[in-house]
Amino acid sequence: MLRTLIVGLGRAGLGLHVPVLLKARAQAPGAFADRPVVAVDTRAASTGRPRRDLVIADSLRQARELLDPAHTVVHVCTPPSVRAEVLRDVALLGFTKVVVEKPLATDGDALRRVLAVVRDHGLSLSVVAPWLHSTLTERLIALVEDGKLGTVRTVTVAQHKPRFRRSLANSGHSSAFDVEVPHSLGVLLQLLGDAEVREASCTDLTLGESTVPRMGGARLTLQHHGGARSEIVSDLTAPLRQRQITLDMTGGTVVGHYPVGQDDDFAQLETARAGRTVREIFEDDALTSFMVRAYRRWASGPGEDDLWLHVRTAELLDDAKRLAVRNIDCWEPLTHVS
Repeated sequence: MLRTLIVGLGRAGLGLHVPVLLKARAQAPGAFADRPVVAVDTRAASTGRPRRDLVIADSLRQARELLDPAHTVVHVCTPPSVRAEVLRDVALLGFTKVVVEKPLATDGDALRRVLAVVRDHGLSLSVVAPWLHSTLTERLIALVEDGKLGTVRTVTVAQHKPRFRRSLANSGHSSAFDVEVPHSLGVLLQLLGDAEVREASCTDLTLGESTVPRMGGARLTLQHHGGARSEIVSDLTAPLRQRQITLDMTGGTVVGHYPVGQDDDFAQLETARAGRTVREIFEDDALTSFMVRAYRRWASGPGEDDLWLHVRTAELLDDAKRLAVRNIDCWEPLTHVS
């Protein structure tokens, strides 16, 4: 059974990973050790009051003294700008099983550094990608594969939410492409296969006299090698939350609604053909499902991972950023990884 070390106790580490891990333990007790989660964070204020299910170590080295690397999963919940460095630090202490927050990397140079650490230290990486483990995504894939609604012509994704305070506080992201878009981009690659970026743009977030460059929203259009076209639109200044995916198929239309928050983990699926629409509502706790599958895979052996999908997602995001700011020398060219 596996124990857990969390590096970084911000919103992702303390707000998402800790409660989801406690829930996942109840679903897969054979994969999770019944011991407190160990965490490391340089910001003492972020840890809150002491908890019986959480042990705070002063450093990674002290955490190593509390844990056996061979039976520990490390959750890297620090900003992507320092990802390679943190991965190297945990690898040098003997840890090899690592969960990392999305995106895997924010530009080509960062991706190369991350992959070099993975290769040099033999790390087994699992990128947090709830939508790839979502029940809604599984149903969409099944609808496409069974062919009853024909072939896919276009897919559009709307990922909107108000994100003013975190963006103004500089939460670690430098582009709206890195916030919501990675979730759906991986799904599009699963549904429609590999693709190339055709159009991309982003906007600044402006509130009063404050402006955060490239954090207002992002738009991305892909041409998939199989012939379909897809578009992702993400507005981080929207008044309401929306996570919707629409498949226009030769025999009908499919509209999926992913859960928009932790407080209500239900998804919806609407299938329309021949003038008749069928609506389904079902539980879809994708983040817990992701955690359970990751730990079960490591508990049973090395297994196969989907790192290639996250590498390709990072490559396409880098392409989109460079296209969106092609007149500004902000992004280094990316050599694609085969």
